[in-house]
Amino acid sequence: MDKQNITLSLPKDILFKVKLPPVRSSLPDCSTWPSQLCYNRLMNTSTILSLDSVTAEHTPPRFHLLTKPSGSTCNLDCTYCFFLSKEALYPNAESRMSEATLEAYIKQLLESQRTPAVTVAWQGGEPTLMGVDFYRKSVEFAEKYRRPDQEIEYTFQTNGVLLDDEWCEFFKENNFLVGLSVDGTEEMHDTYRLNKGGEGTFKQVMRGYSFLRKHEVEFNILCTVNAANQDHGRKVYRFFRDELEAQWMQFIPIVERATPETLPIANLGWSERPGGERLLYTQQGDLVTERSVGGEQYGRFLVDIYEEWLRHDVGERYVQLFDVTLHAYFGEHMLCIHAPTCGYGPALEHNGDFYSCDHYVEPDYLLGNIHETHMLQMVASQEQRTFGDNKRDLLTQQCQACEVRMLCNGGCPKDRFVLSRDGQPGHNYLCHGLFFFFDHVRPSMAVMAQLVQSGQPASRVMEWVAAQDKERGRNEPCSCGSGRKFKVCHGR
Repeated sequence: MDKQNITLSLPKDILFKVKLPPVRSSLPDCSTWPSQLCYNRLMNTSTILSLDSVTAEHTPPRFHLLTKPSGSTCNLDCTYCFFLSKEALYPNAESRMSEATLEAYIKQLLESQRTPAVTVAWQGGEPTLMGVDFYRKSVEFAEKYRRPDQEIEYTFQTNGVLLDDEWCEFFKENNFLVGLSVDGTEEMHDTYRLNKGGEGTFKQVMRGYSFLRKHEVEFNILCTVNAANQDHGRKVYRFFRDELEAQWMQFIPIVERATPETLPIANLGWSERPGGERLLYTQQGDLVTERSVGGEQYGRFLVDIYEEWLRHDVGERYVQLFDVTLHAYFGEHMLCIHAPTCGYGPALEHNGDFYSCDHYVEPDYLLGNIHETHMLQMVASQEQRTFGDNKRDLLTQQCQACEVRMLCNGGCPKDRFVLSRDGQPGHNYLCHGLFFFFDHVRPSMAVMAQLVQSGQPASRVMEWVAAQDKERGRNEPCSCGSGRKFKVCHGR
């Protein structure tokens, strides 16, 4: 492709919809998104429920509920996992979803969705602790309560340690998408992803991975970006691509907030320690733990991967943020983190407690319990709508004036705890890195958008990049911004 034939300008208003490569995920953290993307045409707005006028007016056609059948209980002790601390919310309860709660959850979820595709998403803690028969029962309930027009997708996030033939046969039979938590190579992974004895878990996770491959279960790599791997983006990506042969990947920044008083304890981790003080993690404080990714490092990590993907893997490997960014050029915001508003990714605890968001499982954001109030009413409530609208309404002036706002939209509210350059509170801790990434990808994303607009595959952008690389020369600075020569950086 002659790069001269591709302009870098886009129409100011793109009014068409396109079918882009499918994005798949099973991650919590508002890092999850449905696999069937362009459901902007609503079905008949009637539902099985008899809704009051306020609820009906504000009911979303679809929301993505993250369900924790075993609460925050886990068989591992990952140092950065603040979900472990949520056990303090239910100190005297068995963290195990009952059959009655399971049935109520499935029934209400299916009643609440007005689009053909419904996602049943399981996470934790560690959901395999419930045993495979629990999920067999969930499938039975789903078949019992689904409408004829509904197609159900199942997603399942796991550390992989307990996976075996029985689990993976079940996943394959029911077309589960499994999110497998891996943080890179063995050395990187084992820095923070530890078992109860304080030992690394990489080998156990790879054993679980082998069962997924054996049974041809579709899987998605869920990789956190933290202090141990933040400087090795390309190495991490190549490991997933070349060693694990992963087609779907997500990269989730670890940002653990703390106050001056809680930081020393938080730096030790979030699990309960005999005789030690137990912290309940809440979204408070303007400091971060030593494990947290740096704001600038997060952006460079993403660009390091993007430059590799852009040259070799467009159309073959799917990275959540890259696909989401391309959709944004067509006015489609498929990930709550970078959508203008949020509130459509609530969380369900093992006892039926319903929270505004998976990252806000804390008392101030408890909306109710599904045994007392239908989940649809809670999603449509004024409290939840305010929670979601605050994402847009509380943007700092720096964010509002930013030239990449259409792609970023200020990021996740949980990360907005630093001062803007004008001294305004509520700015995103990751801003520097987010801007670096979104600004960096604009030219190539524009090319991909124009290719798709013209009916050509986005993968042809690789031809455009190759032409640019040829003109640059191997001794010129690499396009990634590393400062190194192209030939020793992404030109290798």
